[in-house]
Amino acid sequence: MVHLAWMGMAGLALVLFALAPAGAQTGAAPVESSSASTTVTTVAEPDGYRMENYRAPTPATLKGARVLDTAAAEQLWREKSAIFLDVLPRDVKPANLAPGTVWRDKPREDIPGSLWLANTGYGGLSAEMDGYFRRHLDALVAERPGAPLVFYCLTDCWMSWNAARRAVAYGYRNVAWYPAGSDGWAKAGLPLERVAPAE
Repeated sequence: MVHLAWMGMAGLALVLFALAPAGAQTGAAPVESSSASTTVTTVAEPDGYRMENYRAPTPATLKGARVLDTAAAEQLWREKSAIFLDVLPRDVKPANLAPGTVWRDKPREDIPGSLWLANTGYGGLSAEMDGYFRRHLDALVAERPGAPLVFYCLTDCWMSWNAARRAVAYGYRNVAWYPAGSDGWAKAGLPLERVAPAE
C-alpha cells in the first residue's frame, strides 16, 4: 500500500513538472515568489542586450555598474555630483497622418539637469545612433571627469538597462543605473522638468 502511495506521489510530481511553464523548468523565465501580501518577480540578468518587449520587469543587477535606488539617486542629484542621462525613445510621427494634421511630440519630463539621449536604449543601435551615443558620453566625461553616468528612463524599462550596459561595454568605469526612472522619481515627490532630446 505504501508502495502504491509513493508511486502516486511520484506520478503527480511528474505531471506538475510537465505542466509547469517552460521557463520555470530551464530557469530562463522570471521566477515569482509570493507571501500573503506581495508577489516578487526575480528577473535574471541576461548575457546580452534586451532586443524586444522593453517595458517589462528588469533585473536587480547590472554587471559593471552600480544600481541606485531613489534615495541614492536623489543624493547624487542634490550633490550635483553625477551626470543624469535619460534614454527613453522619442515619439515617432505616424506615417499615416491625414494631410494637414498637426503633430506634436509627447512632452517628456526628466530629472532636472538631465540630458535626454533619445532612442539610445534599444538592444541594437544603428552606426549613426551608436556614434551619437558615444559622442555625447565622451563629451560629458571629458567635461566632468570622474562623475558617475546615471542612466534611466521609466520603471520596468529595459532601455536604461541596455544603455548602462552599453556604456560599460564601451569602457566607462563609473556607470550607474537608476531602474525606478522618472516615474519612480515623481512618485517620491521629487521635481521633474520638461526637456527636449539632445541634438
